[in-house]
Amino acid sequence: MPRAETALGPDPRIQRAMGLVLLATLPGILVLLWLYGWGTLITLLLANLTALSCEAVLLKLRRRALPSALLDGSALVSATLLALALPPYSPWWLTLIATAFAMVFGKHLYGGLGKNPFNPAMLGYALVLLSFPVQMNQWPAPHTLGWLAGLQQIFGFADLTDLAGSALPDAWSQATALDVLRVNNRLTIDELFASHAAFGWAGGRGAELVNLAFLLGGLFLLQRRLYSWHAPLGMLGGLFVMSLLFWNGSGSDSHGSPLFQLFSGASMLGAFFIVTEPISGASSVRGRLLFGVGVGVLTYVIRTRGGYPDGLAFAVLLLNLAVPALDRYGQAPTQKAAT
Repeated sequence: MPRAETALGPDPRIQRAMGLVLLATLPGILVLLWLYGWGTLITLLLANLTALSCEAVLLKLRRRALPSALLDGSALVSATLLALALPPYSPWWLTLIATAFAMVFGKHLYGGLGKNPFNPAMLGYALVLLSFPVQMNQWPAPHTLGWLAGLQQIFGFADLTDLAGSALPDAWSQATALDVLRVNNRLTIDELFASHAAFGWAGGRGAELVNLAFLLGGLFLLQRRLYSWHAPLGMLGGLFVMSLLFWNGSGSDSHGSPLFQLFSGASMLGAFFIVTEPISGASSVRGRLLFGVGVGVLTYVIRTRGGYPDGLAFAVLLLNLAVPALDRYGQAPTQKAAT
């Protein structure tokens, strides 16, 4: 792992890697903006400002050089990935809590960049999902809120929307396709797709395009060889195989087709931007593959049997705990003998 900083400033290799990750998120950000409006951009700005502020305070407390450490880009990447996982119109305080927790308990508590055993973005996400489930389930229907109504939802500016004559719509939020499918016990899959606005052509309405955009960004990172294919393919393969094995066609007890599972929720964001995080993930080739497979399998299990529609964050954190064992198993026989 390259050093976080050099005598002259942050390691340029780390800056380049973080810059490529941020660039690869642009297709997904643009699709989210088109679908949900300015809420995505506001959440991104709040998360990044909070992350940089926390980073500066914590680095100061640790007596580290502020300019070099702040400019490595790691705080921006963690904040961006966390913001993209949150609902676009999350209340400002929820974004602040999630980001601050990710920076303090997901990164600096363990010594900063290069030493975190857990994925910071997923740690912050899991905290607010467990603590504020109502706010975390308020996903807007595509093309519903104007920018003034969005400001009302994020900051509570009720009088602002009243002055503009654009009160918050009564049905601005809806259950996601994964949530609807999880609690369904009477309609067939075909009936759900035909009657419920949360469903699109193959997965969740809107989520299909978002997943395609993150897939595009992930393929760009693979082409630039920022990471290997093992963890992304492992996760998508594990999710695909599990959904294929337990697919019950269009019955009312079905959990959706493999295509539905791949293009709903945060599948592609998780595969190409979360499980590929090098510090909290496995380091050996076989370990990375097993890490991805484990995340894919657990994500499916939590989606279909757990109490939360999308179990990506919990799956990643649980596999973070298993990384030492995965790397130990993933070593070649000669490496094991040497150790």
